[in-house]
Amino acid sequence: MAEEELPGLLILDIGGTHGVLENLASLLRKHFCLITMKEFLENKEERSKKIQSVFVFECRPTINQELLESLPNLKVIGNSGVGVDHLDLKMISNFGVKVTNTPHAVADSTADIGMALMLASARRLVEGNVLNFPGS
Repeated sequence: MAEEELPGLLILDIGGTHGVLENLASLLRKHFCLITMKEFLENKEERSKKIQSVFVFECRPTINQELLESLPNLKVIGNSGVGVDHLDLKMISNFGVKVTNTPHAVADSTADIGMALMLASARRLVEGNVLNFPGS
């Protein structure tokens, strides 16, 4: 499928501090024509019609009424995180847009870290490490 035929996906940026990771961008390019927020703002009129999805990564880009009004063909907002507290779901649904998220994406990792912290605390591992290696 040619890039022109792929649905447009609005993202904040690629790489940098708050952009989509390079590896993830490569995967997304297989299914979407990626449009960064900068590209969108430089040519809103043309780009707004192509965008059918917004990918929210680390709560960015901010989804507000102004953005939703400027995207007439928007169908879905994909949030790459567990919660959607940063999204106004009622406002978004008023535009007929669906919201997705990844509720179980980090469940195992979070449980692993929680168990490790409890064991480290119960066995005083951090204190023991400092006592065994003074000056570190």
